[in-house]
Parts: sequence; structure tokens; C-alpha cells
Amino acid sequence: MNFVFSPTPVVSVPVLGQDERFPVHRIYCVGRNYEEHAKEMGFTGREPPFFFLKPADSLVVVESGQTGVMPYPTLTKNLHHEIELVVAIGKGGRNISAADAAQHIYGYAVGLDMTRRDLQNEMKKQGRPWCIGKAFDHSAPIGPITPIAQAGDVNNAEISLQVNGADRQRSNVAKLIWNVAETIEHLSAAWELQPGDLIYTGTPEGVAAVVAGDVLVGQVPGLESLEIAIS
Repeated sequence: MNFVFSPTPVVSVPVLGQDERFPVHRIYCVGRNYEEHAKEMGFTGREPPFFFLKPADSLVVVESGQTGVMPYPTLTKNLHHEIELVVAIGKGGRNISAADAAQHIYGYAVGLDMTRRDLQNEMKKQGRPWCIGKAFDHSAPIGPITPIAQAGDVNNAEISLQVNGADRQRSNVAKLIWNVAETIEHLSAAWELQPGDLIYTGTPEGVAAVVAGDVLVGQVPGLESLEIAIS
């Protein structure tokens, strides 16, 4: 097959302890999926889950033991961090039940949903899509994927983010409004999930601004930590 120009290389994420890499298809993100974060954004209660997407090439892929670099994005003066558990889908499907969801999970990773908050807020006021605030270049840092069999009890694990060594976000995955299995059930009713999909499951409270020179470290016990420097 001939192309008018060379196709973009496949985006992939390292897998802990393996030479093979995880090829990325789509990135789905869950909005306001921790109650305390929903409150700090001005919302309350267990609303139905909602989703937005990021392009695969918005990933900042950080190799094991390394510090990734994220350039401070254009057009914003209020770049926020959002630490998240990321679910890597290894088996696709449509209308997957929560009871069967674990069969479709390849593994887990620590990720950041970086947000141009001022642009997102302006889009909200205008009733327009959030893409400019959420789906920009380098907006989705991610660490290596840990296969599900090696990840431990992720659904009850602590999730945390430090900026320059100080706590910013600290919670527990068990506090997700819609847990991982329920999220997969809802998501697969709207889209047919494919091997290679990543699901950013939502962020707990404590989101705040970062600036150039800051170093962010995200952690979920049992998974490889994620370290990112803002340049």
C-alpha cells in the first residue's frame, strides 16, 4: 500500500518487565469521578458518568525509572494537574457487564490528565466542547503499564501526587464514584472498546496549578510511579 506521506508511527507505552510495548488506540477520560473533586468543581452527588477523549499522540510516555518532560502549553496561564489511575484494555468488546470487566483489562498505569483550566472554564461558560482545555499536545503523561496479574489490589489502592516534594493530591481508588468495572460497563455501551484503549478513570480532590520548573510525582502502590518535569 502506498501513502501520500509516511504514516505517523504507532504510539506505544512500555510494559513493566517486558520487551513488548502496549500499542495505543484511543484515550478515554472520565469526568468528575471522585466526589470531593466534583465538589471542588462546583458539583455534588453521583451523577451519571460522562466521558471525553484525548488523541493518542497527546501522551507523554515516560519510561521506567525516568523523568518525563512536559512543555508548558501555549494559550494558558492556569495549567492544572489531575492524577489518575489508567486502565489499559487488552480485549475489546461492546456492552461489557461490570461482572465481566476484569477479563478485558490488560493492566494499569499512573497517568496525569493535564488541563488548561482557564480555557476549559471559558468553554464551559459558552457551552462549547472542552477539547482546547483537555485534548492539547502533551496533555496526557503516563508511566509504564503493569500487567493486571502483577498490579495487586488496585481498586483499593492509595493514589497520590506530590509537586516539588509536597503533597497536592491524596485519596484512594476505592473512592471512585463509578469504579473501574462500572466505568467499563458504561463506556462500552457508548463505544466498542478495542485492544489498546486507555481509560483515565478520574482525579481526586486537590487539583491546582503548576508552572515551568515544577516536578510532579504520581504514585499508586503496586504500579510504577510517574515523574514529570514541567519545562
